[in-house]
Amino acid sequence: MDFQLKSLRLTEAAAAKTPALIVLVADGFKPGGGDALARLTGKAAADGNFKTEAGKLLPCYGVPDVAAARVLLAGIGDASPASVRKAVGAALGALKGGAAKSATICFAQDATPASLAAAVAAAADAAYVYSATKGKQARKEQPEIGHIAIAVPRPSSSAHAAFSQAVGVAAGVRLAREWANRPANHSTPTMLGEAARALAKLPRIGCDVLGPKEIAKLGMGALLAVAQGSAQEPRFIVLRYGGATKSSKPSKLRAPVVLVGKGITFDSGGISLKPGAEMDEMKFDMSGAASVLGVFRALAELRPALDVIGLIPACENLPGSRAVKPGDVITSLSGQTIEILNTDAEGRLVLCDALTYAERFKPRAVIDIATLTGACTIALGGVRSGLFASDDALAAALQDAGERALDPCWRMPLDDEYAEGLKTNFADVANVAGRQAGAVTAAKFLQRFAKAYPWAHLDIAGTAWKSGPAKGATGRPVALLLRYLMDSAAPASTRSAS
Repeated sequence: MDFQLKSLRLTEAAAAKTPALIVLVADGFKPGGGDALARLTGKAAADGNFKTEAGKLLPCYGVPDVAAARVLLAGIGDASPASVRKAVGAALGALKGGAAKSATICFAQDATPASLAAAVAAAADAAYVYSATKGKQARKEQPEIGHIAIAVPRPSSSAHAAFSQAVGVAAGVRLAREWANRPANHSTPTMLGEAARALAKLPRIGCDVLGPKEIAKLGMGALLAVAQGSAQEPRFIVLRYGGATKSSKPSKLRAPVVLVGKGITFDSGGISLKPGAEMDEMKFDMSGAASVLGVFRALAELRPALDVIGLIPACENLPGSRAVKPGDVITSLSGQTIEILNTDAEGRLVLCDALTYAERFKPRAVIDIATLTGACTIALGGVRSGLFASDDALAAALQDAGERALDPCWRMPLDDEYAEGLKTNFADVANVAGRQAGAVTAAKFLQRFAKAYPWAHLDIAGTAWKSGPAKGATGRPVALLLRYLMDSAAPASTRSAS
C-alpha cells in the first residue's frame, strides 16, 4: 500500500480521477460555490440524508459532473483525530472488498496535522488485508486497496511532516500485524530471526540472531527452559538502530532506548495446558516481538536522532517429553533461581533473561512489550494497554505518547505488597502468585530483573488482537512506541502535534 498527499480544494475534487472519492465533512461545514460536490453536500445535508456525526456515511453513485464513479460523504464530527479515524475507518471499510483498488480521501476543509495523521493511520488499518497464507483465488476475491491519496486544501510544512511520519508509522504497524497474524508454522523462532535479518538491509539497522548454543553460553536458563519442550530451536534476536551515532554497531551506540518484545510464537501452556477452545489465537503470543519488528521497520524511514536496541527472546511453549514441569527450579541469566509453579506463565520467564541482557547497553530506558496476562484483559479490555513503570517520568511520557498516537495505555500500580505472593520456599522467586491482581504480580516478577535502569512494561494482552468476526492482529502498540521514540529524539519545543 502506498500513500500520497495532495493539495486539493473541495471545488477541485470533483475532477479527481479516482475510482472512489471519500469526502470528509465536519460539523457546521457550509459548502461555498456551485460546484458538483458543494451541491451534493449541501443538498444531502438540507434533506436530512447526511449527518456529519463522526462515522456517518452517505454513499453516492454516478454523481453528475464528478469524475469518481463512487462518492462517499463521511461525517467527521468535531474533526478531532479520533473522529477522523472513526470516519475514515468506516468509509474504507465500506469500500473494502469492492472493485476500487485506489481511493482519494478529501478533507472538505483545512485539517490539523494530527487529524491528517489519524486519516493515514485509519486508512492503513481499514484497507489492510491478510493474505500471506491464502490461495490465489482468495487473494483475487478480496484485493487490497493499494493506493490512497489524501487531499487537503492547503497542506502546510507541518502537515507534510505529519503525513510523512504517519506513513512511516503505518508501515511499521502493517509489519507487526502481518507477523502476528501468521500461524505458528509460518512464524517460527527461526523465521522471526530471518525477518529481523531482513530489516538489517535498511539504513542504520544492524542485527544479530543467537541460536541455542549461544543462548546457553550466555546463561539464559529461563529462555532455554521454556524452549526445551519444542522441537523448534529458540532464537535470541538483537536489533540495533543507530540514529544518534549514525551507526548500527553495538560498540558505538550510547544510552539507547531498549525495546524487549515477548516472542512466544505459539503458547499451548506447556504441561499446564490451556483449554482447547480458541487456542489457535495463541499464535498471537509473539505480538510483542512483532511490535518490535514493526518499530524498527518504521525507524528506518523516520530516522529519529536516537539509538534504539530491540531484543526478542523467541521460542515455542509446548508440552513435549522434555518440557519443563510445575515445581521445576531454573536459573536465570541474572543468577536468580525461579520455581515454575505454572508453565503457562512462560512469557515472564523469557522476558526476565532479556531484561538482564539489556543492562549491558547502559540504556536510558527499557520498555518490554508482551501479551502477558489474561488478567490485564479483564481489567482494561481491548481499549487501553496496561502500563507498569518504575519511573514516573517514563510512565508519563508513554501515557502522553499513547494519547496522541490514539494508541492509549493506562498506568497500573506496582506496590511492593503485590510481590508477597511470589515468595517460595524452594527458589528465589516463584513465577506466579495467586489469581488476584495477576497482571500486577506478573509485572512485579519482571521488576526484579529490571532494577538497573528506568523500566516500563506494556501488557498488550487485550489490545494486540481482536477476536470474533474481525479476528486478527491490531499492530498495537507500535504507534505508541514510535510516538514516544520520536518525542525522545526531539526537543520539547519542536515536537509534532501528531
